Amino acid sequence: MKRQVAERSGRDAENRAAHWLEERGWSILARRLKTKAGEIDLVARRETLVAFVEVKWRLRAADLDCAIDERRLARVAAAAEAVAQEYLVSGDDMQIDVILLAPGIPPRHIANAWQP
Repeated sequence: MKRQVAERSGRDAENRAAHWLEERGWSILARRLKTKAGEIDLVARRETLVAFVEVKWRLRAADLDCAIDERRLARVAAAAEAVAQEYLVSGDDMQIDVILLAPGIPPRHIANAWQP
């Protein structure tokens, strides 16, 4: 039961993050994209920039600072590399972003969070 609640919370957070991005001019190209290297929560485009987005939800805003780590970002980056050719066209740039969500606070968007 706990796993189902976490799954539902994660999906709700991803939907909220997608809506938030769309309000800021991004188009959502894919959701919950599974690759051999891992899963990408959202793939979004704005002009010539494609962002592979990791979404994190926590019940307490104070827990957001520990929600993402280098290992998790590296996994998202590897997954993005595996599918980048499907979303990028000549002249496009790509980046790995993070959106952090918790009740009562606006989403926190960390653009270009992965810089190896």
